[in-house]
Amino acid sequence: MDGLYPEITLYKLIKPLLFSLEPEMAHRLALGALGLSRPLLPLFSPLFTTSDPRLERILFGLKFPNPIGLAAGLDKKGELADAWGQLGFGFAELGTFTARAQEGNLRPRVHRFPAQKALINRMGFPNEGARAAAGRLKELKESGRWPSIPIGINIGKSKVTPLEEAGEDYLESLSFLRPYADYIAVNVSSPNTPGLRQLQEARPLKKLLTALVKASKGKPVLLKLAPDLEDKPLKQAADTALSAGCAGLIATNTTLSREGLPPYAKASGGGAVEYPEGGLSGGPLRKKALAKLKALSQFTKGRVPLIAVGGIFTGREARERLDAGASLVQVYTSYIYEGPCLPKRLCQELLQSEPKSNTKPRRH
Repeated sequence: MDGLYPEITLYKLIKPLLFSLEPEMAHRLALGALGLSRPLLPLFSPLFTTSDPRLERILFGLKFPNPIGLAAGLDKKGELADAWGQLGFGFAELGTFTARAQEGNLRPRVHRFPAQKALINRMGFPNEGARAAAGRLKELKESGRWPSIPIGINIGKSKVTPLEEAGEDYLESLSFLRPYADYIAVNVSSPNTPGLRQLQEARPLKKLLTALVKASKGKPVLLKLAPDLEDKPLKQAADTALSAGCAGLIATNTTLSREGLPPYAKASGGGAVEYPEGGLSGGPLRKKALAKLKALSQFTKGRVPLIAVGGIFTGREARERLDAGASLVQVYTSYIYEGPCLPKRLCQELLQSEPKSNTKPRRH
């Protein structure tokens, strides 16, 4: 495999250094290095990209060159929007952005579990606010470097905003960021903002999504759901989203479950296992995220596209999500563990299971 993807070998050399650093520091260092190397990306892009009509998808009237997307959370500030397509992604979701600038939760707030290829994070939407993000994206667009792949904008609630005022908060973010969104992802499912998941309940969710769909002025609005919802509230949330006019669903966000993790630490008193607070992503989420995708596919019966995310490391796992009803898939934690050639590897592994006669883009 490394012979086919020589940059994997390079990442294997760099990864121990990155993983010796505090996770957030390593993240910033990697993004900073990518930003500095941006002028060279067109030259090296063939190493990271795969072009084949069998991979193309058409959804929401948008052309996706392949079904592998970058999930929200990695490019939180939208600093590298123009880089992700050159690194092999078929689309990228930026953010999460909030109306108010916020620092996020106290550090340490990211924890690695390398043996399980997992992360626990309780970042809490650190970002400079929607207005600042819009300014950065406006500058990128005016520079002529706007990406050719579809760009999703993920919006969430500011921590300081009371739940009863959440609608106005989301609408403010949308007003700034709508011009730069090919689609809008509504995040009501992060476990790291107190009370946020209450917005998945039918009444507040219907009010929020109806307002956002109206204010989106035709831009597709997608709802991102938690993997911890039981089937009945999951179906209720999906039905609410569709009745409000949402164009699709994203399954799933991170989980509060710690299933699949080893014992982390002993409490000082009772000896019970303690884990870091936050949402779990990566390998241990795979089974639960797939189950929720299958449930949503059954509930929606093909009425809207589904985007699958959570524990996708191989082309076989990506194919499993596509076969289970997803139109697109997203990665985040696997990108950190597997390195920059992951999108290309997933695409080429997907092609191995695609009929060679299928040369037309798939539509939803």
